[in-house]
Amino acid sequence: MSGGRFHSFVVFAEMRTGSNFLETNLNAFASIACHGEAFNPHFIGYPNSEKILDITQAERDENPARLLTAIRDDSGVIAGFRYFHDHDPRVFDALIDDPACAKIILTRNPVDSYVSWKIAQSTGQWKLTDAKARKSGKAVFDADEFMAHLAALQSFQVDLMNRLQISGQTAFYVAYEDLQSVEVMNGIARFLGVDETLESLDKTLKKQNPSPVAEKVENYEEMLAALARFDHFDLTRTPNFEPRRGPNVPGYVAAAKAPLVYLPIAGGPEAQIRRWLAALDDVEPAALLTKMSQKDLRQWKRQQKGHRSFTVLRHPVLRAHEVFCHRILNTGKGSFRQLRQTLVRRYNLPLPEHDDDPTYDLPAHKTAFNAFLVFLKANLAGQTAVRVDSTWCTQAQTIQGFGEFMLPDRILRESELETELTNLAQQAGYTPTPLPDVASITRYKLSDIYNAEIETLAQDAYQRDYMMFGFDAWR
Repeated sequence: MSGGRFHSFVVFAEMRTGSNFLETNLNAFASIACHGEAFNPHFIGYPNSEKILDITQAERDENPARLLTAIRDDSGVIAGFRYFHDHDPRVFDALIDDPACAKIILTRNPVDSYVSWKIAQSTGQWKLTDAKARKSGKAVFDADEFMAHLAALQSFQVDLMNRLQISGQTAFYVAYEDLQSVEVMNGIARFLGVDETLESLDKTLKKQNPSPVAEKVENYEEMLAALARFDHFDLTRTPNFEPRRGPNVPGYVAAAKAPLVYLPIAGGPEAQIRRWLAALDDVEPAALLTKMSQKDLRQWKRQQKGHRSFTVLRHPVLRAHEVFCHRILNTGKGSFRQLRQTLVRRYNLPLPEHDDDPTYDLPAHKTAFNAFLVFLKANLAGQTAVRVDSTWCTQAQTIQGFGEFMLPDRILRESELETELTNLAQQAGYTPTPLPDVASITRYKLSDIYNAEIETLAQDAYQRDYMMFGFDAWR
């Protein structure tokens, strides 16, 4: 290996983008060592590995800089790893701010990566080394899930590109389709300062789903209809991943006829507000306008004279309990299953294996929720290997994101919704409708376990929201 300008490298990629294939071929160079997903919060390097360079997962989680230094100091090779958008956020700044850490950015058409991910989920097969062992399966396209997938990719790639621009750095961009070129692979090596070349690629890993997308998606026509609502530029790969938007505009909800649009905050009373908006125009919630692009929303605002936009704040402890029950305690639809396992294994959350576990009683629920609040405090402070998810980030941060496109005219409080929504309806020229009741889907109510300890833990975790919005103790 020649003396180059880099002491290490990072491959910025995502699941199902070909990063395993890229890593296999990088490791075919004697002077390159790629250590897998070194900062995946759920494992270290690879699902069944225990250490990287004699550093355990527990040691990495306690001090991620220790593993980062070990990789940079790996003797005799230029070493690196793969980093996805949901990997340990504590190392991101150190990677971006270090010009001696080479950046390789691997991208793939997000529709293809999503379909591949859904098939892998259905078959349980994430790698293929022998075509005879291939498991067949089809993806079921879910528009809301894909929008969340796309938004996460866009947000990370735009942040990554802007940080490189600001620091005056350049990266080696490689597309999924480029991975089959030995010349491109040798070009990556030269970029890293490695003199050796490969004569051919390592073909140990096989492409798992070589057929056209139309043959891989069970509800293909439904997928086409859903994708037709997107601006095609949203689907381009970096470095031109347009548009650059922080707010989740497709998640906004406009009334069927009334000049009102709701900007939901995750973990809030979204189902209740949707039903209220639908009742204004005497329609079903399915008739509400959703999945709008920025262009769609601009046109709606031009057409709706005197329009009003609003969002709803929920008390932080109630919101945290809602998110805990729906995303973490729950093991069915809507749950964060992999994160759930990590919280049990790495952060000692005492959760039951199944929703109907008879040993999970009210005291157990209180203990588990307390542990979740302790995790939230560390997570929101950037002290865990898990990225801050939009479902539990501070409401102040969400509203700040709204401002990148449009700020809500009104910020309502759930505790005052009946009065606030009555005023809002009247301002829009509508006769107010009662606030509908929405049945709780949680096994236990917050009121069943709430006490001063829980309130203190919530205030510790959500200091910013308590300070910004003047929340008192929940009651």
